[in-house]
Amino acid sequence: MAIDIPRIPLGDWIEGGLDFLTSNYSIVTRGISEVTQAWINVLNDALMWLPEWGLMAIIALLCWRVGGIRLGIGAVVGLALIWNLGLWIPMIETLTLVVIATLVAIVIALPVGIAAALSDKLYGLIMPVLDFMQTMPAFVYLIPAIPFFGIGAVSAIFATVIFSMPPAIRFTTLGIRQVPKDLIEAADAFGSTRSQKLFKVQLPLSLPTVMAGINQTIMLALSMVVIAAMIGADGLGSEVWKAIQRLRPGEGFEAGIAVVILAMLLDRLTQSFRRTKKAQ
Repeated sequence: MAIDIPRIPLGDWIEGGLDFLTSNYSIVTRGISEVTQAWINVLNDALMWLPEWGLMAIIALLCWRVGGIRLGIGAVVGLALIWNLGLWIPMIETLTLVVIATLVAIVIALPVGIAAALSDKLYGLIMPVLDFMQTMPAFVYLIPAIPFFGIGAVSAIFATVIFSMPPAIRFTTLGIRQVPKDLIEAADAFGSTRSQKLFKVQLPLSLPTVMAGINQTIMLALSMVVIAAMIGADGLGSEVWKAIQRLRPGEGFEAGIAVVILAMLLDRLTQSFRRTKKAQ
């Protein structure tokens, strides 16, 4: 005899929660949307105001100063190829979304990571949440973004922040917890306060590990921004999505190569900065 087990209406509960939030807090989400869109427009306009060769020179100079001459030359070659393929504006739009999403993720992640490193109870609570966030398929984050912020770049940033935060939290917590205990004891012996111990011992020593987390956050943000083209976000992801819809594999590969170039550039730049800080 089969046992008839009633189905748990989990989906209905989630939809009810989303409906409650969107109906009761629409003023808040509308305000966040307007502020975020304003920052997107400001950064987009600023980057597009610069001539292509000017922005290319600034990025190449930054890469050269942080990562050396090879990275500077690679930046020029890669950006010149994107310019030649006619994908400069989509690249700027993607870079804008990645920069804003990464900054928001870091602003949230660093304090949470520090608090989790200093509190065993919070650490035990937050780790399962991070496991859940990292194993959830990326596309799922697009679902609540639409009712909160509608179609477009703001929803893309919301989904990207949620998706890309966990590595920054994990690595911040890991870096602080890996600081040698004898150094902590030495700081205590000299009468350091908790804040002095954090800002003068733990954070400086954990900075390379924190930078590794930021690097991973940037990479995840870039991958999510491309996926977010499905909900109306402009940029290189939109070019890939259009190529899929129009069955134009050549254009899709061109946009994909531009994404790879941008990803490699951001990855090498943050890794070089991490090595510089570690050497210091």
